[in-house]
Amino acid sequence: MSDPRTNPYDSISEVPSFTLTSTDLVDGGVLSTPQVSGIFGAGGEDVSPQLSWSGAPEGTKGYAVTVYDPDAPTAAGFWHWAVADLPATTTSLPSGAGDDDGSGLPEGAYQLPNDAGLRRFLGAAPPQGHGPHRYFVAVHALDVETTGVDAVATPTLLAFTIRDHTLARAVVHATWEAA
Repeated sequence: MSDPRTNPYDSISEVPSFTLTSTDLVDGGVLSTPQVSGIFGAGGEDVSPQLSWSGAPEGTKGYAVTVYDPDAPTAAGFWHWAVADLPATTTSLPSGAGDDDGSGLPEGAYQLPNDAGLRRFLGAAPPQGHGPHRYFVAVHALDVETTGVDAVATPTLLAFTIRDHTLARAVVHATWEAA
């Protein structure tokens, strides 16, 4: 069994990495208030982070983006955001792209319902006293233009479906703890 404190993607498949940066979060840092949940009452704003990426491998035909908390007190963790079918020409998403309308997403891309059943980004909201949670933001470079995943599917099904289509994966993570 792998160490539960490692990157959860390490146990799925070993693939090359590329560069992922954000003006809204620092890899290994603490989430800012905008990326914390207001919907779940944690005092935040539920604003998806700005993301920029480069160096995806040749043959990349599309992307998927996911935000996952492996430390949630469930057997399955908690998916905060999942975006499918980002065109290969996409190299960034603005802050707030994951609002209720997906207004910052390029044409053809769509949000899947997160583990709260909302088709939007849901910020961090770990239970009080549960300790720090890690939030893994991943951009998956895919060898397909479209995942074929229905817009009502779960992020888990998306992750399963793209497993064999992932050419490379860029991951950053940040933490947050309820006071």
